[in-house]
This record gives sequence, structure tokens and C-alpha cells, in this order.
Amino acid sequence: MVRPPLPDVLPLPPEQDEDDAPERRSMLVPAEQHGTRLDKVLVTMADEFSRNHLQHLIDEGHVWVDGAAAKSASRKVQAGQRVEVDLVPTAESRAFKAEPIALPIVFEDDHLLVVDKPAGLVVHPAAGNWSGTLLNGLLSHHAAAATLPRAGIVHRLDKDTSGLMVVGKTLPAVTALMRAIAAREVQREYLALAHGHLAEAFVRIDRPLARDPQSRVRMAIVPSGKSAQTDVTRLGVAETVDGWVSAVRCKLHTGRTHQIRVHLASRGHPLVADTTYGGRPALGLQRQALHAQRLAFVHPHDGAQVSFEARLPADLALAWQQVMGGHGSA
Repeated sequence: MVRPPLPDVLPLPPEQDEDDAPERRSMLVPAEQHGTRLDKVLVTMADEFSRNHLQHLIDEGHVWVDGAAAKSASRKVQAGQRVEVDLVPTAESRAFKAEPIALPIVFEDDHLLVVDKPAGLVVHPAAGNWSGTLLNGLLSHHAAAATLPRAGIVHRLDKDTSGLMVVGKTLPAVTALMRAIAAREVQREYLALAHGHLAEAFVRIDRPLARDPQSRVRMAIVPSGKSAQTDVTRLGVAETVDGWVSAVRCKLHTGRTHQIRVHLASRGHPLVADTTYGGRPALGLQRQALHAQRLAFVHPHDGAQVSFEARLPADLALAWQQVMGGHGSA
């Protein structure tokens, strides 16, 4: 891939909007940088970007030396060579854009909103999911979201977990909600289906969690991890066509990543269809059988106690019925 030298002022391609076009910078290598690594030269040209991102731009073909696409960040440049780079923004910076997404809002006022998040909706942009997230929808839903940290998101649900989330709409509300969560004053209860016959009618699981040292996408029970407590109440149990399954209610005392999933798996009862932690598809479910059913907290503006409940979504309700039959309520 070879490109001719750039003129002093480069016109934009007609099919590309000026706002979306990456800035292009060009520099002749000075004598004092002769023999310097290409990525280090790029740092002097664009020090607002991390060296890691500039190396990524080389890998993606956005850097040229004397008109030829650069292949290696470690190549040594020579004095007098022309280095050109298209400063494509990081994926993170491009992720924080408003997108019209239908938000299933169950409550909203001037200070906060409560969303019944569907399974499959990612809460916050991250690798592999830089768009189409709850955050993108919030940025489109109300203008003030752009001025708030994480658009007002104060806690998260996993992509394939459904249910209730509270989101702040003002900085005071965000601050108050985050403090309440840290002080364990926000009540969060979940419904779940777990493999096996849970023997105890009630159990408090108190086991510390940390990132799994063997896998960055998993959490694990680690003695030196952060404290985590989950109350598990057995609501029903049945022998189904897919084996024994227990229906449980889980109350969080802490809000660690994957807490319920790891805690139940550590007791030999992984969630139905939670393949990350040893579960398997069953009862028609292809996603983990976990739903944030109840959320209660003190309203940050007027101090009133508020509480919300969300019915099970269709896929989980059907599986729940196979375990509970006509007993219990979801």
C-alpha cells in the first residue's frame, strides 16, 4: 500500500464528513531522531494518545513512512524521512455517542430513572461492544447524561442478566446513589434458576471474590479477594427433563462482578445456561437464568423510600414455570 506525499492542506474525500474524518499529521524526521523507533517518533507527533494506541494505528495501516504503509512499530526511521499518521480516535472515545435506543423505563423523574434492562443489552461500552449499549441510549435520552460520569450509571448488570437498574440524571443524584450502594443501603434481589437440588432452604454465602488468575473474563473465589455476601433462599425445586433445578431468590449484601453466578457455582449449583461457570442450556434457556427482580432505595432528592419490581421476561418465565408449576410468584 503506497501513498503519494501529502500536500500542505489535504482535501477531505467527498464521501466523508469533516467531523468524522481523522486528523492527519505529517513530519520530516529531524536529525536528532535518526535511528529512533517509529512508535517513539509518533509519540512526539501525537502525545495526546497512548503509545499503545499509536502502535495499534501502525498495525491497522494508518501510518506511512515516505508514502509506504509502515509494518512495524519497532522499525528505525532515518533523518529526512516523512512520517504520516491518520489519528483515528480510540474505540473508547468513539463509544461515548448518543444512539436512539428504546429504553424500557419503569420510572423516571427529574433526578433518576429506573430501567428494566432486557437480556442481551450491554450496560457500558467495552471491548467487543462499543455501541448499542445502555450508556449510548442514555446519552440520547436526555442531554444532561453527557455531563455525568458514565452517563449516570451507578451499578451494572451483566449483558445476559435481565432486570432493574437505577440511573442518576443529575450529579447530586449520582453521588447520593453511589454512596448508598457503597454503604449497602440499596436493596437488590434477584430470581435465578440453578442446576441441582439445593439442600438448604436458606444459606448465606460469604466468600471473597477476585479476578480468576487463569481467565480475565471470569471471577473466582480467592482468599485475598474482596468480601462478598449473598443470601440464597430456595423457593422451589423440581426434577425436570433437564435434571434437577432449584428456583432461588438471591439478596445481595455486596455487588461484586458476577457475584451470584460465582457464589452459586462454588456450592455446586451453577446457574442454568451459565456456561462461563459450569452451567448448561436447559429448560429452553440459552442465557444465564438470572433476573434482577426487586430494587429498593432512598430517593436522593426527597428522602422517600422507593421500591420497584420487574416481572420475569418471557424466556425466563417459561423456564421458571417448569420448576415452580403453579406455586410461587415471579
